[in-house]
Amino acid sequence: MTELHASAGTGLGDADFTVFPDRADAAAVARSFARPGSRTLAHASGRPWLVGRWHDDEVVTASAGDTALAVIGCCPVGAGELRRTAARLRDLAELDAFARSLPGSFHLVGALDGRLRVQGTASGLRLVFHAEIDGVRVAATRADTLAAALGLDPDPQELAVRLLWPAPYPLFETSLWRTVNAVPPHDAVIVAADGRSARHTRWWTPPEPVRSLAETAPVIRTALEEAVDARTRQGGVVSCDLSGGLDSTSICFLADRSPARVVASTWPGRDPADTDLHWAELAARHLPDVEHVVWDADASPLVYEELLDIDDLLDEPTIGVMDRSRVLHHLPALAARGSRLHLTGIGGDHVAWCSEAYYHRLMRTRPLFAVRQLRGFRALWQWPLGGTVRALADSRPYGRWLAGAAGRLREPSPSSSVATGLGWGMAPRLFGWATADAERLARRALLDAAATAAPLHPDRGMHADLEQIRSTTRVIRQWDRMAARAGLPMASPFLDDRVIEACLAVRPGERVTPWAYKPVLTAAMSGLVPEECLRRTTKAAASMDAANGLRDHRADLLALWEDSRLARLGLVDGAELCRLALRPASPGLSDAILYSTIAAEVWLRGLSRSRARTP
Repeated sequence: MTELHASAGTGLGDADFTVFPDRADAAAVARSFARPGSRTLAHASGRPWLVGRWHDDEVVTASAGDTALAVIGCCPVGAGELRRTAARLRDLAELDAFARSLPGSFHLVGALDGRLRVQGTASGLRLVFHAEIDGVRVAATRADTLAAALGLDPDPQELAVRLLWPAPYPLFETSLWRTVNAVPPHDAVIVAADGRSARHTRWWTPPEPVRSLAETAPVIRTALEEAVDARTRQGGVVSCDLSGGLDSTSICFLADRSPARVVASTWPGRDPADTDLHWAELAARHLPDVEHVVWDADASPLVYEELLDIDDLLDEPTIGVMDRSRVLHHLPALAARGSRLHLTGIGGDHVAWCSEAYYHRLMRTRPLFAVRQLRGFRALWQWPLGGTVRALADSRPYGRWLAGAAGRLREPSPSSSVATGLGWGMAPRLFGWATADAERLARRALLDAAATAAPLHPDRGMHADLEQIRSTTRVIRQWDRMAARAGLPMASPFLDDRVIEACLAVRPGERVTPWAYKPVLTAAMSGLVPEECLRRTTKAAASMDAANGLRDHRADLLALWEDSRLARLGLVDGAELCRLALRPASPGLSDAILYSTIAAEVWLRGLSRSRARTP
């Protein structure tokens, strides 16, 4: 294995790369992926293995004979441990257990006896794609890299799917290009020694949720400590969100115990009813060594801001563009204070809480317990009795549920959340501005998926949890890239695989209950985070910021639809969208139903810009 190429790399947190088999024809293909500033890792033969952009601090490599391993991302594994693993590796399947033993968030690439194995994270925060290029199977961390090499245009059916609100699993995990294959997060791709054929192999399964909270709370705390330590062990200055919520507060207290100096960042909400600042200041009083920065609430960008100017290179549409300006706005100021990395509490909602859909099974296995809990949920979420009974009686398998959703795309969204809360998920919808062609394509995709799709887990509660985690990381992986480009990488420790595993192992009856707020996190953080900070049972919604953004940026939305790429493709009615832009108070718009359409439009515009810039 050769050393890293001497050419300059990219900024920390912005790694992306392609992986090539150890063959002469692959070496020729690899040369076409080299760009100014790109770097190369080589096979023992000297042929290119990895070509891309990364920072020295996020790559560890080791080799033993013809066996080579690379870990790219955030992982505290050392070169010595990696070398010992490479020396005893006899089968690529042995990397399953090795990957599951490491903290952090990273890609793992292995080469053995001419074969390749590439995998990302079970969370979906780091993805893998592959395609055949000039007879060679090439894997990559970005779908658009492969599509550009093949000269492909996005598939109209995939764009129609992205107009669904929401796009259900597995539809949101495909690539936008027909011949670029997406690897499910729980799988690795194995490229055979011939350099052409490839198969997927499962390396991760979720734990069974059978452990008590009392025995699992220390495991969760240790996993979170290791996740934060992986980012802070080098010292220096790191910044943390401190919204006052349990998630970011926990990360702040863990970071405060590290060798790093911590700057805590609080954005108060515009809504006078927002209590974030109160809870953030309460936490800050217990963190005397932490610098607490409180930003001017009125200086915070609104939702929908600067949509026309977004030029990030994204490999799929993301609703994250709606909040892009808000997410990035304070990062340069934190970098000016010395921060080298910004930690968020994102993901805490998805792992420290869970879906009420577990009670669909619990009603059959522990009916007395389930009835008592469901009474509480009905009061908490205002679920009607009739709707609750119907949702509990609905035992359709996942494929039938998907097929049923295909026939109701134009129906009004349910008035109650009970069908979503106790079912397979939120039923997808298309709205008035989607054309008949878009509806036809989306329906076909749903029916095709329904014929073969299996849920992420037989228990609809675990399925819902995994789907929420994986749909969230699709947004966060793009925010992470945007943040790195803005000059301050972000990290979300709650979304590390080891943290997710620890939380998912807790029995659902203890993890989601109408009688306590995030009991998993309060139990895990008890004794580290002061009890008065753990008593918060509310979460700010920022609905005023969204409503104001819709009103204040209607001119930008109008400009977006007056020259709509989606309309050119026949997928939306541009005139109808223009009419909506002029009526931001229209019923339903405050419920984010425009997000998926805006995301697809902004992404198509960005794709056009990138093609114009790249020869």
